[in-house]
Amino acid sequence: MTAGPASGQIRLVLADDESLTRGAVGALLGLEPDLTVVAEAGTGDEAIRVVQQHRPDVAVLDVEMPGHDGAEVAQWVAANQPATRCIILTRHARPGVLRRALAAGATGFVTKSAPATLLADVIRRVHRGGRYVDPDLAMTALMTEDCPLTDRELEVLRSVDTSGTAADIARRVHLSPGTVRNYLSSAMHKLGAGTRMEAVQLARDHGWL
Repeated sequence: MTAGPASGQIRLVLADDESLTRGAVGALLGLEPDLTVVAEAGTGDEAIRVVQQHRPDVAVLDVEMPGHDGAEVAQWVAANQPATRCIILTRHARPGVLRRALAAGATGFVTKSAPATLLADVIRRVHRGGRYVDPDLAMTALMTEDCPLTDRELEVLRSVDTSGTAADIARRVHLSPGTVRNYLSSAMHKLGAGTRMEAVQLARDHGWL
């Protein structure tokens, strides 16, 4: 029978769909005497399951995972397991990612290029009730332009998926297919996008969705 973490340890869940990255980060954090990785996950759905099971102090979440992404997992944790603090770890340091993560309830945001010692310090900080956002990314986010899209255009973009038609979207947002096509066309024009999926990605990257 394996002994549990010692008293005073900060218990961690680590979620990343890249097994090599997850293993490397877990090994580096395991060198810290006050940090213990109690579970790992490779998808967002699995991350939610292990957070439910282990109730860690801190969850370190990759922002881009199959199923629920890191921001969605953080939102679930904030609503259902608020004692667990969430840190978003990503290599895609876009302002929109930052905005989504913070809006979802994450209390830390660290890029994968940061040294492991910084991540360990951020884990300790958020565990104590503090927050941390990569300063360069925070400055970039503050300088990002305002959203040019209307509330209706944003609503329609949120309902876009890879296989759905304008009629499918229309049913979700309770509009006519023609009106949906007009909103999509307007949004694509404003964003300089060639397709509706490109418009969704651009809006998401800017933190507008």
